[in-house]
Amino acid sequence: MAQSIAPPSSATPASGAAVPSTLPVKAILPWAFFFGLLMLVALYFVGAEQGATSLISGTGVHEWVHDGRHLLGFPCH
Repeated sequence: MAQSIAPPSSATPASGAAVPSTLPVKAILPWAFFFGLLMLVALYFVGAEQGATSLISGTGVHEWVHDGRHLLGFPCH
């Protein structure tokens, strides 16, 4: 004997139930842009700094991100 499970007929949740709140896209967009830009800068320093497009002279940046380059598959030597 199969029983069907139907949602409750009332639109309001039972007392004590968690209700997810909505977050408007306008509130998320600036933070998403900021963190995306931050990740692109980090990717540049790990992947391309100390190469043909070096912004900082010397080998300091290369030594700081050396293991990260190998972990992410970037060739460096």
